[in-house]
Amino acid sequence: MRVHKPFVLFSCNFFVFIFLPYSVMASDWLHWHSSNIQYLRGSSYKVGEKQRSIVTLEHANGWKYGDNFGFVDIVFPDGQDHSYYGEFSPRLSFSKMTGKSFSAGIVKDVLISTTFEKSKDQGLQYLLGGAIDLNLPGFKYFNMNAYVHDSTELDGQTWQVTLAWKRPFEIGRAKFVCEGFADFQGEEGTSNHNQLIVPRFLVDVGDLAGIRENRFMMGVEYQYWHNKFGIDGVTESVPQLQMKLVF
Repeated sequence: MRVHKPFVLFSCNFFVFIFLPYSVMASDWLHWHSSNIQYLRGSSYKVGEKQRSIVTLEHANGWKYGDNFGFVDIVFPDGQDHSYYGEFSPRLSFSKMTGKSFSAGIVKDVLISTTFEKSKDQGLQYLLGGAIDLNLPGFKYFNMNAYVHDSTELDGQTWQVTLAWKRPFEIGRAKFVCEGFADFQGEEGTSNHNQLIVPRFLVDVGDLAGIRENRFMMGVEYQYWHNKFGIDGVTESVPQLQMKLVF
C-alpha cells in the first residue's frame, strides 16, 4: 500500500509525542502516562465507503504543569485508499502552575485547553479555550472543554464544547469500562452545526482470561454524528466492534 508523505510526517510527529515522555521519566516532570492501540470495524457509514476498518494509536500523559492527549486514526475503507485523522490536545492546569488549589465541590481543576486537528484531505483546525475537570463518584475522569474553533479552510470562527469521560465498574468477576467523548460544534463558514457522540462499552478480556487486567479489552463503540462534517442532513449512526491493547 502506498503511504503518502503527509501521513508519514504526521505519524512520525505523533510517535515522537508518544515516546518523548519516556526520555524524561528520570525527572519529576512526567507524573503518569498511558498508550494504546485500537482496532475498529463498522459499516453503514454515511460519507465515503460504507464499510471500513480503523486503526487508532492513542496516548495520554500528565506532567508537571498539565496533561496531554493525542491520537491518530488510520482509516482503511473497503476498496479504497487509506486516509488519516489526528488530534493533539495539550492542557495547562491552573492548580499545577500556581501551586494553589482550584478545586471546589465537584470541580477538581480548572485548565487552559487547546487542540490541534489535521486530516488527510483538510487543513489544520485550531481550538483554544478553557476546561473544568470534575470529580464525580465512580468516574476515573470527566472533563468539560469549551473552545473557540478556527478552521484554516473556512471563513470565520465558531464555538465547540467537548466532553470526555471514563467510568470503570464490575459485574460479578467481570470488569467493564464505559468511556467516550462528545463534541458539540456551531456553524463556521459553509459548515453547519454538528454533534458527534461516541460512547464505548468494553469488557476486560485480559482479566477474565487470567492474563493481566487493564491490558486487553473488547466491546462496542457507537458513533452518532448529526450533520457529519458539517454537511446538512447527513446523520450517521454506526455501531463498531472495538478491540483495545493498552501498553
